[in-house]
Amino acid sequence: MDFDDTQEEAAFRREARDWLSAHLAPRPPARMDSYFLRRPIAAAELQASRAYQAIKAASGYAAITWPREYGGYGGSLMQQVIWNQEEDRFLAPVNVFHLGIGLAGPTIMAHGTETQKKRFLPRIPTAEIIFCQLFSEPAAGSDLAGLRTRSVRAGDKWIINGQKVWNSLAHLADWGILVTRSDPHMPKHKGLTYFIVDMHSPGVEVRPIKQITGGATFNEVFLTDVVIPDENRLGAVGEGWRVALTTLMNERMLLGAGRQPGPGTAAILDLAARCMTQGQPAIENSAVRQELADLITQQEALRFTGYRALTALSQGRPPGPEGSIGKLAAAQLMQHIGSMAMGLQGASGAVMGAQSIDEGLWQEMFLASAGTRIAGGTDEIQRNIIGERLLGLPADIRLDKERPFSEIPTSTRAAAG
Repeated sequence: MDFDDTQEEAAFRREARDWLSAHLAPRPPARMDSYFLRRPIAAAELQASRAYQAIKAASGYAAITWPREYGGYGGSLMQQVIWNQEEDRFLAPVNVFHLGIGLAGPTIMAHGTETQKKRFLPRIPTAEIIFCQLFSEPAAGSDLAGLRTRSVRAGDKWIINGQKVWNSLAHLADWGILVTRSDPHMPKHKGLTYFIVDMHSPGVEVRPIKQITGGATFNEVFLTDVVIPDENRLGAVGEGWRVALTTLMNERMLLGAGRQPGPGTAAILDLAARCMTQGQPAIENSAVRQELADLITQQEALRFTGYRALTALSQGRPPGPEGSIGKLAAAQLMQHIGSMAMGLQGASGAVMGAQSIDEGLWQEMFLASAGTRIAGGTDEIQRNIIGERLLGLPADIRLDKERPFSEIPTSTRAAAG
């Protein structure tokens, strides 16, 4: 592992820090924030997010890895990681443009026509449009290729019917990236077609999902006879899986691009110093100190695992299974930290809201942590990746891989049979 920036990386880090210092206030080390976007985004927050995004775009920092012709910086993924690390040191507005910049934009660059690139790409970094991702479905679980949303061609248009779920920011989005099944008689990975859909189209219904934290930034989206012009198809008919893989690859990079996955150990140490147990600060209790030491050890192990991935990026190599290791460990650590924080608060740990310690953000983190173990690939999927790609274990047997999708039994069909 290489723990030091190269000369070029160090210069960009100084550049980023200087720009951020001129536009944002620094973040206190132990500050708690809502890391999970579970709370409703107020109109003022959205306005602040747009304004900050526009300022970044004007300076070229809104999309670090994008070509300059589309409003980017023309930089490397490592520079994006450095930017994220430095931006996390400051109090930046909530980011509602990351799905457009991190997922939709790169997919359009890779598979879009010149007309599509000119139409959409310059408008994403400048905060003109917001994108959402319409992939997951209620019956497909973690198997994206098992989706059932249908697309039927009608001349130069497509008619879409189906349901998507867990769609972050769909209630704010202007456009969505959508994967559909266009040929149910092909094997499930080969009968998919990918679209860019106007979220304001007739037949698009967005229903917020009330989450256990009290917020509703996830949604389910119903598509009823939605008409999409063929010019909004991304990639060839039946090539939707190949296009979707580009999106998924960028999603994994987005999740692992140097962001702090949640509050660091400084915040939990600060909480332990403020909470009392047996008449003294909790941090003075030996059992509490032992658990804190365990958390710090896990955090450091996660940090050094992250350095392995960053070393690969810095040397121009693709990220390896470290991303899956980091994602798996970070989600579990987040849950552990939230649980301990609620325990430190005693009876008040069961209270959530403005009247509780740190306005209930620890409770919010604990409740939301279960979702982090699902988003971007469940714990089970990460373990499969680690087992197959790192440990060389045999892959799961797939009996449905080459069968026509229409012949794959569902639970309903299996029960009827």
